[in-house]
Amino acid sequence: MPDIFDEVEEDLRAERAQRLWQRFATPFLAALLLVVAGVGGWQAWQWHEARQRDAAAAAFIAAHRAAEAEGADLATMADRFEALAPSSPAGYRALALLRAAALRAETGNRDAALALYDRVASDTSVEQLYRDLASLMWALRALDTADPATLAARIAPLARPDQPWSASAREMAALVALRAGQRDEAKRSLEALAADVTAPRGIRERAQRIAAGLAG
Repeated sequence: MPDIFDEVEEDLRAERAQRLWQRFATPFLAALLLVVAGVGGWQAWQWHEARQRDAAAAAFIAAHRAAEAEGADLATMADRFEALAPSSPAGYRALALLRAAALRAETGNRDAALALYDRVASDTSVEQLYRDLASLMWALRALDTADPATLAARIAPLARPDQPWSASAREMAALVALRAGQRDEAKRSLEALAADVTAPRGIRERAQRIAAGLAG
């Protein structure tokens, strides 16, 4: 008798399990398919992003080599770098525009260079490191023409000790002060920069030379 009861109980459990499976199989399989599709989509996106980065890197390197070649038409190369930007990921887009801006400035087209630096500086999809570099380069290229107060305001956030371009920004701020006629302030800033062991050696040495010239 116990064997019969056991068999009946097993049959009931099997029947309940079958009913449960029939009830929940469809939503379970649908959820599983969604998970698989999500993982597959993520992997496909990662693959696509990697291909985009590889293509952008190859195009950037090719343009860089062409720009460095003897007799290169720099204005044409600036066009080439600028044309790379729209189809490149954010990092390479910033690098391409910064390179294009440098070439524009080198060929005497300062207004176009400043516009490109502004474009990178205002692009929120680009890493802050590149945006700050673009602001710093804008100030450098506009040093002789822009209002000193405008230059100082743009450089000030970059000169804080926790910023990656702090030493360069401090040097630029001293040059802006010098241009504004604040000779003593510029000299003090340069002397402090020359004594700052955390600043790159080249910047410290240059700051020391300029400060010595102001003292003389």
